[in-house]
Amino acid sequence: MEKPSNLLLKLSRTLFAESQEQEKFIHAVINPQPFNPAILWLQPKPTNHPFEQEQTTLWQPEFVDRLALKTKPGKHFLHQEGHYYCLDFSSIFAASSLLTIKPPIKFILDICAAPGGKSIFAWKTLNPELLLCNEVIGKRVGMLLSNLKRCQIRRSATINLDSKILAEKLPETANLVIVDAPCTGQSLLAKGEKAPGCFHPVTINSNASRQKRILANSAKIVAPQGYLAYMTCTYSTAENEQVGEWLLSKFPQFQPVVVPHLEKYRSHLSAIPCYRMWPQHKLGAGAFTILFQNTTVGQANQLPAEFLASARFTNI
Repeated sequence: MEKPSNLLLKLSRTLFAESQEQEKFIHAVINPQPFNPAILWLQPKPTNHPFEQEQTTLWQPEFVDRLALKTKPGKHFLHQEGHYYCLDFSSIFAASSLLTIKPPIKFILDICAAPGGKSIFAWKTLNPELLLCNEVIGKRVGMLLSNLKRCQIRRSATINLDSKILAEKLPETANLVIVDAPCTGQSLLAKGEKAPGCFHPVTINSNASRQKRILANSAKIVAPQGYLAYMTCTYSTAENEQVGEWLLSKFPQFQPVVVPHLEKYRSHLSAIPCYRMWPQHKLGAGAFTILFQNTTVGQANQLPAEFLASARFTNI
């Protein structure tokens, strides 16, 4: 068994009061286990299911299947034809907070969209009139566009802009803004991947500052009565609960939304309703999710025509 670093030990003590839970968490992080793959169906499921399935969870939407270990759904011809999208089960957990929102939704903006999984989940769940997928890292836009086209996500478009510019151009326009934030990626270790420096305080604080900046810009884009969803794949409270608490202090018009089907997973690290998947529970490597609503009364602003003209539409 690999010996945990001092920084991981220190993190575990901030996350769990009981030593037994600390040990379970550390063991899951430094001894990676395979997690079940999942697929999000975009076309009707075939009569003869092509894969062996695992037992469903209470919060798992009917259009998601959790598959047996070692299944390779990405190699099947139905994947190439866009019948489903392959998605990490932790990502399904985080995106499931969107199931609380009542469809249809007019306009959804995904601020950090590549490779597109959360965008596609939102499209499937909420049936928006327009799904706008932003990716600030230019070299990732091609992958995002390719996935949207393959999955036939109609009335969707991609853009490549900083969140500050989007806040200036699209104030109070979006009925839902998704922020699947860049983070230290600590949960990658539980999947056997690398995340250099992910437990170092400098790395954590740097990511938390960036997350707050993106979230603040995103809040300005949310229309009255609209929603703001914040998600990460990391464990530190500085990047999760504390970011949510910070948003509420800076934007008091926003209120956290209780997600009833995730109540079992409610974080014990904050008084506000937010939700965690831990690697020791063996459903996924880890995720954090919180949903806010803008309580301001009023109408959404119209999307500027000149802005839409600059977006790259996948299908109309």
